[in-house]
Amino acid sequence: MRDDDTDTPAANLAVRPSAGQAATKADKADKPRRKASIRASNESHLLACAEAVFAERGFEGASTALIAERAGLPKANLHYYFPTKLALYWRVLDDLFEEWNAAADTFDASSDPVAAIGGYVRAKMELSRRRPLGSKVWANEIISGATHMQDILLKRVKPWMESRVTLIERWIAEGLLAPVEPKTLLFMIWATTQHYADFEAQIRALAGKRALSAASFEATTEEVVKMILRASGARSPNA
Repeated sequence: MRDDDTDTPAANLAVRPSAGQAATKADKADKPRRKASIRASNESHLLACAEAVFAERGFEGASTALIAERAGLPKANLHYYFPTKLALYWRVLDDLFEEWNAAADTFDASSDPVAAIGGYVRAKMELSRRRPLGSKVWANEIISGATHMQDILLKRVKPWMESRVTLIERWIAEGLLAPVEPKTLLFMIWATTQHYADFEAQIRALAGKRALSAASFEATTEEVVKMILRASGARSPNA
């Protein structure tokens, strides 16, 4: 027998973890990911339910008990994720702003005002179609005086708007837009696109339909895009 048998199968088995040990280590490594995934899923469900309740009742009329009931969870579970109603309300507003902010990526992605403004209007219309309740929460808060969202307006919305105003002014100077007032143009885009969420019931009643079909909404979106582009006098750099 050799004095040094460290290369024998028996020696290798002595230091190599068993299949069960390897699985245990993998499970331990995966546990934080599973926990984070469960938390994200629960938060998403609670936010969706909160958005619906806040849209129906406003901040004052809503309660964490109602939201927990809508979510099918004990109120204690809701408070585990969101300690107060105000914290939950802020999260709903902040989450909506992030989606609207992402919709404006077209301004950064293109130096062509036709593509940038048209893309922005389409993205905002799609958000009104997909997330009308969030838009109603935002509108109700603004109508009520924006008491709970001054930080969002002043620290996030205003800097965002000012950066877009600078870009619109540059397009005007380059002759790619009519000499419009930039803030008025942005307000018009917001009012028009969010109308299809905030006044959805009125649109349904006047159109004589339960809801706009996907094809009808797409056709309406393109009509809105054309109107806003005409009103702003937008043209492509090489047009």
